[in-house]
Amino acid sequence: MADDDFDVQGFARGINELLILSTLQEGAKHGYQIAIDVEEGSNGLFRFRHGTLYPILHRLEEAGHIRGSWSKEEGRRRKVYALTEKGERHLVGGSDRVDVILHRLLGMLRGPGEVLP
Repeated sequence: MADDDFDVQGFARGINELLILSTLQEGAKHGYQIAIDVEEGSNGLFRFRHGTLYPILHRLEEAGHIRGSWSKEEGRRRKVYALTEKGERHLVGGSDRVDVILHRLLGMLRGPGEVLP
């Protein structure tokens, strides 16, 4: 990763996408369940608002990282999202990139000579 490739806002946007994709590794879910799983899985650190989550889901669907389908639960239609193979590859690659970025950040914050895990 070249130093000029890093975009902080893009990184934050990418984290949200990776959080969503990671919850879908367990199986297909509707948007509300994805939001709950992200919040619970991060002990409340990450939360999605309605206006934030659904545009990300649409973007991931358009990119082919997830596939949406309509189901009828409890008498109402809900869109359920599933992880695609392309989405799995994006999750792995994105996770590796986050690892590199956080490793470099911690190296800067801890200073020279500090051993990183």
